[in-house]
Amino acid sequence: MLTDSLCKSTVCPSDKPRIRLADSGGMYLEVTPAGGKWWRLKFRFEGKEKLLSLGVYPETSLKAAREKREATKKQLSQGQDPSIARKLEKLTRHAPEGVTFKDAALEWHKTKQSGWSPTHADRTIRQLERDLFPWLGNRPIKEITGNEILATLRKIEERGAIETADRGLMLCRQIWNFVALDGVPDATRGIKEKLMPYRGKHFAAIIDPVRFGELLKAMSLYKGGVIVRTALQLAPLLFQRPQNLRSMQWTHLDLDDKLWTIPSADMKREKSEKENGEPHFVPLPLQAVTLLKELQPYTGQGMYVFHGERQHDRPISDNSVRTALYSLGFGKEQTWHGFRTSGRTMLAEQLDINPLHLEAQLAHAVKDANGRAYNRTQYLKQRREVMQQWGDYLDSLKTS
Repeated sequence: MLTDSLCKSTVCPSDKPRIRLADSGGMYLEVTPAGGKWWRLKFRFEGKEKLLSLGVYPETSLKAAREKREATKKQLSQGQDPSIARKLEKLTRHAPEGVTFKDAALEWHKTKQSGWSPTHADRTIRQLERDLFPWLGNRPIKEITGNEILATLRKIEERGAIETADRGLMLCRQIWNFVALDGVPDATRGIKEKLMPYRGKHFAAIIDPVRFGELLKAMSLYKGGVIVRTALQLAPLLFQRPQNLRSMQWTHLDLDDKLWTIPSADMKREKSEKENGEPHFVPLPLQAVTLLKELQPYTGQGMYVFHGERQHDRPISDNSVRTALYSLGFGKEQTWHGFRTSGRTMLAEQLDINPLHLEAQLAHAVKDANGRAYNRTQYLKQRREVMQQWGDYLDSLKTS
């Protein structure tokens, strides 16, 4: 049996790597020539010999080491592996009392951003810095109450940003969920019911064929520049996302094959899908090919089909088509993004097109009735026919 004076006075000779002073029950003190002294415990679990550290002497006294030994024996008697229990304790150890909301939020952002696009990661951190950190950032996250979060979100509502407040609550929920295993109680419950309701916005879109025909006539008579006029006319023909249409590149077009290939990296997808997914193929009706060929002498020498008026190395702005629609008197009825709704609705209701073909044209992931996660079929052959039928239908609306 060891004594405290023996533990204190023992020195390891320099010609030995270490010496061991046995106590009892498999516990011993390991001493090195450098003066280090560690408590170790040998034990057997399910027939295998294992070793557990009980602390460093003299920070862990002889008495404290023996208490740890007895606690370990109790775990063994209950059928627990002390080494596994030690690892689980480290994993589930509660967050330090001083962890602030900002600390937790930044750690959450750092952990999650590898799966986000750079744009999403930047937008998220900017909202945290603008709307949440000024009020909650320096508060210990364990002490923050639901009423504090609610008061912070209502400051956002007061400036009329109902959607931003709703998104702020979503961020808070994800951050509190991130620290749940650190013993931090969820302070976000019940807040949704006290905020102003946000149900999302639908992009303005004309789905009445007669009114849509009037819009098409007005667009064909647009007096602005040829670049914006062509983008304006292609928007209803192809009904792709505005970002994809305005950043269309000549190298992505095969006018002979009547096909526009949008790289996966340019699509609205998760980061992993952007990096590894298939491109999105958009069949071009003859009307679209004609418009592009007419535009080619103006912008065909550059990268972008619709380059900016002053900066040819950049595409036109998102406001270009929106402003044109307002100048034609349709700005409140029809948005650029709304052409996706117009196309999807009228193709289904007026031309009775298969919804699966329409969802593929819109680049939407389609749930598979046979049980697979998603239907990856592109329906390219069918969509070529659909898009030509759509182009002809729009011509008929414009001339009727």
